[in-house]
Amino acid sequence: MASGGMPMDAVVTMSVLLEGVLYGFSVLMFIGTIWALTYNCRVQDINRPVAVVAVLLLILSTAHIVVNIIRIEDGLVKYRDTYPGGPSAFFADVSQDTFVVKHVFYVMQTLLADGVVIYRCHAVWRSILVIILPCVLWCSVAVTGVYAVYSCSQASSSSIFAKALARWVMVFLASTIATNLLSSGLLAYRIWTVERAVSTVRASKSNVMPIIRVLVDAAVLYTVVLFIALVCFVCSSNGEIVVVDMAMPIMSIAFYMVLIRIAINRNTPSYFSTTREISSKADQGHSRQYEMKPLQVHVCALTTAT
Repeated sequence: MASGGMPMDAVVTMSVLLEGVLYGFSVLMFIGTIWALTYNCRVQDINRPVAVVAVLLLILSTAHIVVNIIRIEDGLVKYRDTYPGGPSAFFADVSQDTFVVKHVFYVMQTLLADGVVIYRCHAVWRSILVIILPCVLWCSVAVTGVYAVYSCSQASSSSIFAKALARWVMVFLASTIATNLLSSGLLAYRIWTVERAVSTVRASKSNVMPIIRVLVDAAVLYTVVLFIALVCFVCSSNGEIVVVDMAMPIMSIAFYMVLIRIAINRNTPSYFSTTREISSKADQGHSRQYEMKPLQVHVCALTTAT
């Protein structure tokens, strides 16, 4: 498979510029996320696992863009006149250390992001059976991602579109798309069914639907980016490099936007009054099948898991 489209030096420069813009936005979203986690909370009440995931996403995104900047400096300045074929050949060489390292960070962030979505799904469903297929797909992402990176480090070909490497990259992208869509779909469906079940006994307006919408929006945003990357790769287009680099901050943004949306809902009076009203209705015997306990499990699980 031969690459096509813009010259590699122009593609890499564009990818770093676009990644930098999105990275700046993700940093702002990270600040908002930390505020959402700590606002009106005591230190012991802060959700530490979520905070750790947010920090790890920021660290991986930062490391990725730093390596990309070093790669730009190497190709356009340091080895501009000494590397055979010039900057375009340097950037096309998948065995370069900077190329391998930045994709190590990409695979790590993909595994982390997909793992968080699967954990959210498990926390809301409270069932191992529901996440068996997503976990299998996650393992596929891990295996294909690790092997693809290893193949890059050992590559004899200077192109990422070489047949031996391309099939692993395509399976990796397809697996992470499937993992994200399946887990996010199961998560949104579960929240929607619980919301619909209790809607008949609730007097106040629901504020759970905005959470469902932002979950869907985040899943669609990430999936569209990955699908474009997959299409570019199948077509052997250098645009795949731009899209994959942009995917790093987009993964962080998708995670942060869900968490901020839940924090906003959590701080509204209707978030708390909803559970109190349903509990009151259940006590009066109007709807014995919609007891308070299951609803508490699902709503709290979503809040803490996300």
